[in-house]
Amino acid sequence: MLIVGIAGGTGSGKTTVVRKLMDVLRGGEVVVMPQDSYYRDNSHIPLEERQKINFDHPDSVEFPLLIDHLKQLRRGRSVEMPIYSYLTCVRARETITINPTKVILVEGILVLTDKGLRDILDIKVFVDADADDRLGRVIQRDIVERGRSVMKVLERYHDTVKPSHLQFIEPSKRYADIIIPGGGENQVGIEVLISIIEKHLKTETKKRNADRRKG
Repeated sequence: MLIVGIAGGTGSGKTTVVRKLMDVLRGGEVVVMPQDSYYRDNSHIPLEERQKINFDHPDSVEFPLLIDHLKQLRRGRSVEMPIYSYLTCVRARETITINPTKVILVEGILVLTDKGLRDILDIKVFVDADADDRLGRVIQRDIVERGRSVMKVLERYHDTVKPSHLQFIEPSKRYADIIIPGGGENQVGIEVLISIIEKHLKTETKKRNADRRKG
């Protein structure tokens, strides 16, 4: 099993990179585990207070649960991944069953900020993008997907997103094995990552076939 961490600032193009990887890799061989699914459940906090939570701070993510799930998958066990709602800031009662696969993509802004998570990642990727480009994507996404006004998005960006990016996310770039500048538009960078993953899959296939012949 190959576990790939894909980090980068909000709006950097991580989702585009992941989508392009999924388009190339064969179905059933890869699964995506978004960091966003592991935001802490805040059902004990009033809705008004939940909406003030800084989701760009490492403390907002339940890393121990994500790490435990990855370890179980590596041992060949299925896990129940949480479902998190940005509208209510709580976890749903339902979960998503994730089965062990050849490749797991762990995608999220804070993926490289936690040492425990970094230690079990086989490949660490940082998707880099210009701050203005990221802000434009954040505004568009938060209005469409999260029901926020432009003013609310800008207020949140300046109060929490930008400071947390500078304090936590940008410094985590130094842990990356691969940096993809230009976000999801950097086709060369994405192809390099694809070639590394495909090489791993071929190596694993050869190893399994060799083990079968020995048996």
